[in-house]
Amino acid sequence: MVNERYFYYLFTIQALINIVNFVPRVLIDNRFEGALMSILVSVVLGTTLLIIFTKIISHFPGEGLPEIIHDTLPRFVGLPLLCIFAFLWYESGAITLVSFVDITLRFITPDVSPVFAIIGFLLLVTMCSRLKTESILYALETTLIINCPLVAYMLIKALINPHFSWDAVMQIITHLWTIPKYNSIAGASFIFTGYVNLAIFNRAFKSLKLRHLWMIPLSGLMVLLVTLLVPIGYHGTIGVEQQVYTWFSTADAIRSEFFIVERVLFIFYFSYLAMSLVSVVVHWHIALELVKGFLMKKKTKGVKAASNKDWWTLGLMTAGTVWMGFYFDQAKLTMFGQWFLNVRLPGELLLLATVLVAYRRRKKRA
Repeated sequence: MVNERYFYYLFTIQALINIVNFVPRVLIDNRFEGALMSILVSVVLGTTLLIIFTKIISHFPGEGLPEIIHDTLPRFVGLPLLCIFAFLWYESGAITLVSFVDITLRFITPDVSPVFAIIGFLLLVTMCSRLKTESILYALETTLIINCPLVAYMLIKALINPHFSWDAVMQIITHLWTIPKYNSIAGASFIFTGYVNLAIFNRAFKSLKLRHLWMIPLSGLMVLLVTLLVPIGYHGTIGVEQQVYTWFSTADAIRSEFFIVERVLFIFYFSYLAMSLVSVVVHWHIALELVKGFLMKKKTKGVKAASNKDWWTLGLMTAGTVWMGFYFDQAKLTMFGQWFLNVRLPGELLLLATVLVAYRRRKKRA
């Protein structure tokens, strides 16, 4: 069993990794149409859902979503729900993986074949997805301890850079009271969804009594403001629209004259490569465990992490990801990412409703 600090690691990796994914694109597209207001709404919404979900699932110590569903819901209801949730977690990891392959080919190694890049990432992710839940949490902790200081260093360098335009930032702030759109709220609230990983990682917690929850909305607000405003400060309110991966373009504009590596882009890339791969491992581990829960015939205390049947599931996930990598160009990938963000919020509410119904049925039965 692990202690409560690992819950904050799950939140942190989700918040940090979406700086470079599709959340900045959604916010920047809506920068004149309520992006700032959507950030404020998403902080309230995301924190509320987080608190409700964690309080409910804390009543199921040591149990994951498959055990909870099999014990409390009819099979004809529980199995489709597990299938839906497994697909959402798989897609979350697949989009991150395919996006990072595209980033690697654009910014780091344009001469490398896309086949080698995606296969190399997939080999690492599929092997690690079969590890025990506790082992993945320990790897997550190590990754964050190593990379968070580097991320903080890069953010400080970005904010104190003389080329940063505070006038562009102030221009965006003048649109604070614009009514936000749904897709902007759905995108901004995505950084708070690290808590949903308790659907499987709750197995590793003997008890879940969270303290200092005030840090979550505060840190979430800071991450979202930095996600939106820093690229605008470098590229301008109009020029930022021309950037495909705004944060990598921003990192490429920063220099660190007295550091080991002058181009901050390389530090930024390798830090986010490590965190992205760990994030994909987390998501695919959950998807794998949910699929195994789908095949479970009765309530058990967890499902064994290693099985030959795992490879069949991971094989399908790998095939789907390879297809995405070759079929989706950058425009299609961006469109699919924004579609996923829009669908993810109802899926999150469905997960919350599922756990709430399961809790009430078990309480009534007791």
